[in-house]
Amino acid sequence: MDLTSEKNFSIRNEAELYEKFLPLEGANIIELGCGSATLTRSIAENHSPELIIACEVDPVQHKKNLCVTDLTNVRFVEAGAQSIPAPDTFADIVLMFKSLHHVPLDELGTALHEIKRVLRSGGLAYISEPVYAGNFNEVLRVFHDEKEVREAAFLAVRKAVESGLFELVGQHFFELPREFRSYSEFESKMVDVTHTNHQLSPETLAAVREQYNLYADDSGKAVLKSPMRVDLLRKP
Repeated sequence: MDLTSEKNFSIRNEAELYEKFLPLEGANIIELGCGSATLTRSIAENHSPELIIACEVDPVQHKKNLCVTDLTNVRFVEAGAQSIPAPDTFADIVLMFKSLHHVPLDELGTALHEIKRVLRSGGLAYISEPVYAGNFNEVLRVFHDEKEVREAAFLAVRKAVESGLFELVGQHFFELPREFRSYSEFESKMVDVTHTNHQLSPETLAAVREQYNLYADDSGKAVLKSPMRVDLLRKP
């Protein structure tokens, strides 16, 4: 896999990238790890897919997603990548936005085989993952170091390509700015989450705030940069 297939570039929204590479109109799409369904909604409203099966493993977030009633071409389900609730060859596209590294390490291979199973021949898997770098990561790793899981996710994709499970269509690197108006907003969005039970001591919280403040302006606002990698894979 060519780690320098495309130079880093900055974008404001990942839609700028996936809209360039994916035939979304009329497609059957499976999104694994849809979170709060922000990108789900954008795709459903702007690109007229036939259906999006939006999967989420966090039961609290999934319950919130079920309250969404205005997206008639989206079906929300509680499921993970290692057991996708869709028949063989159902999907034209599988999407993973920052979610592959959340799959348990011993089930990464299973997840990639599941993705292949649900894709039609020639179907595309768009796997977007954070690179272990950037000042957003510098703050995050004070309380949640993802070095091991991010590297394992990349290795699993590499093995899937080298084994012939998927063909590599392209690999793209970009930088995604993440804006926080204050440290309190950062803590609310990144520490007080339901998908991971962060139980931080006062000392650790103080260290997180200190690291955040290194990148914040006098008003407390910070624009933290998160380097990203997209592996675009095709089912042979």
